[in-house]
Amino acid sequence: MTETTGVTETLGRRERKKAQTRKALATAAVRLFTERGFDNVGVRDVAEEADVAVTTLFKHFPSKEALIFDEDEGREAALVAAVRDHAPGQSILDSLRDHLKRTRMTFHAHSVEFTALMKLVEETPALQEYMHRMWRRHETALATAISEAIGAPVGDVRAAALARFVMESNSLVQGCEDPQRALDEVFDLLAHGWRDGSR
Repeated sequence: MTETTGVTETLGRRERKKAQTRKALATAAVRLFTERGFDNVGVRDVAEEADVAVTTLFKHFPSKEALIFDEDEGREAALVAAVRDHAPGQSILDSLRDHLKRTRMTFHAHSVEFTALMKLVEETPALQEYMHRMWRRHETALATAISEAIGAPVGDVRAAALARFVMESNSLVQGCEDPQRALDEVFDLLAHGWRDGSR
């Protein structure tokens, strides 16, 4: 085994261990928060449930609220990647539509857990506020990526508007009978504009 290979394997194990610890903390937090209520559980309870120290918890999550949104950074990165890495010949909108449809399918596969999590967020003001800030941060990152992709200056109102509509599209279609079809309709509207009396 070469020295480089040994270093790579060590780094790989370290990253896997970090990911496992992070997942264990998030899983413990969701279970405890949904069973007892967010305000009735402390970070020490979560750390003990995951069998780690409180200091370890804060190395992975900056706050108690962040424990619920453990995929925050990954989701933002995926949104930005859908813009920056869209396939040749594919529009930015189509790439974002495909990304959101895949995301919705993942949520559907875990619908019971997702429903319980959303209920917890809806019932907890601190989590609502955190989610709102997170969503706006994702929106800003998406708007910046769109601006760069179309060669517009940062802060371009068209990119900001498109990012806002894309971020709101999931909540718009949430209660629809066929959310995937509704998402297509929203993106068709974004792509082609509104025509009175037409579908």
